[in-house]
Parts: sequence; C-alpha cells; structure tokens
Amino acid sequence: MSNENDPFSKLINLGSDDSADDTFSALFSDISEEEESEENPFAPKDNEEDTEDEAPAESITDMVTDSAPEETAKPTSTVKGHALTALDGIPAPSLVPDMDSAQESEPEPQNILMEAIETQDRTTLSAKLPVFKYGSAEEEINDVGQTFDELRIAKTGDFPELEDANRVTWIITYGKISKSVAGGDAKKKKIGDFKKSVETSKEFMDALKKSKDKKPVCEIKPRVTAQSKGEGISAYKGVFRNMNEAENSGKLICIVPGSDGKVYEIRNEEMGRFITPAGTTEGLSEITAGFIPALPLIPNHQLQQIISFFRSFLTTAGNYEAIANIFWDREEQVFVTSIPKQSVERVRADSILSAFTDTNRYLHYMDIHSHNVMNAKFSAIDNIDEKATRLYGVVGCLNSYFPRIKVRLSNGGKYKGIDPALVLEPYWEDYPDEWDEQVTVVEKTLKWGAQYEVLD
Repeated sequence: MSNENDPFSKLINLGSDDSADDTFSALFSDISEEEESEENPFAPKDNEEDTEDEAPAESITDMVTDSAPEETAKPTSTVKGHALTALDGIPAPSLVPDMDSAQESEPEPQNILMEAIETQDRTTLSAKLPVFKYGSAEEEINDVGQTFDELRIAKTGDFPELEDANRVTWIITYGKISKSVAGGDAKKKKIGDFKKSVETSKEFMDALKKSKDKKPVCEIKPRVTAQSKGEGISAYKGVFRNMNEAENSGKLICIVPGSDGKVYEIRNEEMGRFITPAGTTEGLSEITAGFIPALPLIPNHQLQQIISFFRSFLTTAGNYEAIANIFWDREEQVFVTSIPKQSVERVRADSILSAFTDTNRYLHYMDIHSHNVMNAKFSAIDNIDEKATRLYGVVGCLNSYFPRIKVRLSNGGKYKGIDPALVLEPYWEDYPDEWDEQVTVVEKTLKWGAQYEVLD
C-alpha cells in the first residue's frame, strides 16, 4: 500500500477517476504555504481518503511513459530535488529552477566555425615542408629535426661561403612574418620546432587572416653577413647596408655603401664622425665589372648575315644605318635573328617592336646596329635608346674589308664595354697544326738609335 502522505501517489493517481484539477489545486496550495509551516507540503488534507489500491510510485518518468505515447519531452520543474513533469493539458508548475542544473551558454556558431578554420589552416600548414632557398637554389627540407647549423654544414659543399658559422644569419620568411636565427641559437634550434612556433603564434594567425595567400611557404634562407680575406674583419669594424645599421652597431669603423654608388668608411671618434670614400676595404669582396655569359656564343655565320645586311645600305645615294635584334629561342636552344620594322637615316635608325613578342619562348639577348662608314662608337643617342638590361653591339667601317665591332652591356642604363669575343664566335677558321712547326719565335726589343737585337 502506498503512503497516504506521499505526494507522488497523488500525482500518479491523476489518471484515476478523481479530478486532476482538484489534486493539483490541493497539492500546490500546500506548496505555497511552505514558508509558514515546516510540515511536508505534499501531506494530504484531513478530509482526503486513503486509497489502498494506488499504484506504487516508481518514477514520474515511468508514469508519463505509460500514460502517453512517445513524444517530445515535457517541461519539468524541481521542488527540493523532486522533478515534476507536466502532463498533457496541465502545465508544469512554475518554480524557481535549481541553479546547479543551469547549463552553460553555448559558444556562438560563428566562433566555432572560425576555430575550425584556424585549426584546419594550422594542420595544412604544419604538413608543408619548409624550403631552403639560397641564390637560385631551392629545395624542400625533408629533415626538419636538424638544427639550422646542421643544415649549414650540409650545404657547405655546394656553397663554401657558408663554412664560417659566425658569418651566417638565417632569415625565416613565413607569409608576412620574418624572423632571424644566428650565433648559438642556430646550433640549438631545430627547424621544425621553429616553424611550429611561428605557426602557432598569434602574430602569424592574425597575419594569415588578412593575407590572400592562405598557404604560404616557410622559406629558410642563409645570409652571409660579411666576407673577408686573410685574418678576417676586426671586432671593432663592421660592414653595414645603410647608415641606420651603422649608427646602431656601436662600431668604431663602419663601411657603408652610399646612394651615389660609392663605398664610404666612417669612423666614430670622440671628437666627431669622420666620413671618407673607402679604398681597398677589409670585409668587402673583390668585384670586377663585366659580363659572365650564361648562353652559348652567337654563331659567326649569323653575325656575317647581319653584316651583309648592313652593307646593303651603303649606296651611291647615301650611307644609312640599320638595326637587327638577336633572340635566344628557349625551346629550340638556338639564336634567331629578327629584323624589326624601322625607318633609317644616315645617322639614325628607329625601329618598333620585333615580331618575337612571345617572351615566354624568346629572350631578347642583343640589339646590334650599324654606323655605316663611320667608326664603331656608341653615340649619345645610343645612350638614350639603350636603357634595357641586355647586350648591345655597333658595327662601323663597313666599307673596309674587316669592319669594326664594339659590344657593351647595359645594366639598367649603366654601361660597361666588354670584349666581343665573350659573346660572338670568332670569324676566323682553324688551320693545320703543322703550320705552327714552321715558325720560330724570337723575342726582340728595340734599342734607341740601333737595329733590333736578340736578347738572352
């Protein structure tokens, strides 16, 4: 038998013949008086009769399941740990919720999406190998467990200038982020760990959000900060790219290139700063201006064709100049000659663009023009026209059996004359070796007032 004082028995009997409204009215009228009495608010009233055939109060959930088909869970309220479930047509009592059961606010869907995207970006980037870049050399670094210094040692066979660890600074460029590693850190820090530290930094992720490139490459570049011969550069002396670096170095003697193309030596003494053009300077490389070809020599037969073309403009009516362009065909690996549309005069020739406009296939290698019967000399007009970085040639004295040829380079409008043999095949032919056997070379010198005489 059920306890007549058990309030849950009354809830279960709501499905009986008694009025549900009367039961709830009686039940919650007692609940409202809870503050005035310490008695059980669910105790039955005196005039309520015991019901001996009541169903056992197993649980509210069992009761609701038996009395109604499966549907959306009914709202519940809590009274001192007891859950009260609403029945069909009868709303659950509106009571103060149990604060322990309050759920935490869920994160915004937009924040969840952004976190997922950032996690995916990090995962994608962490799987990409860093890339070693030095000059024209470029390759992926498969062993990211090695240190920066171990990578330097591995590359010294190909790049001997990396042998001195004290002169090598590593520049790490990852998207918009640039870091450097040098000295003792290069021997301690592993490439993979350093890459990961950048990837997980707030600075990197903020830059990645703003960048159009969502899959940047982590580039690892060695930079030789200074080179010298002999004993090496002194501790109180340094070579710097600009005045700002020199001033912040604290060095007594600073070597700095100027915007005028000269190199200056700066000495910071107590009495002031001394600045003069530098002479032979410790710490700087020996460099000779010129051209080092990366392509074959222009064939002699091709040059002779161009000279014949130029000579055709030596006429009784006048001597005119002309222009020829020489291109390197990347596909066929040969030089090709192009004669552009041009209008010519005795002292000038003006041309338009050549027909070889496919820059992916053709490399514009040399422009060569004639000076008819005049000497081979680059004029002031040539200096204005020949600004592009390439080779230029001029052919003069075309009325002679052997014309004169001069060649120069333009390095962004800065000119340097070079030996034509650097880029043009010789025009002479080979001769039999036995001809040399017929000749004895005698060294002689000229003495004033006398004939030549042989010197021992």
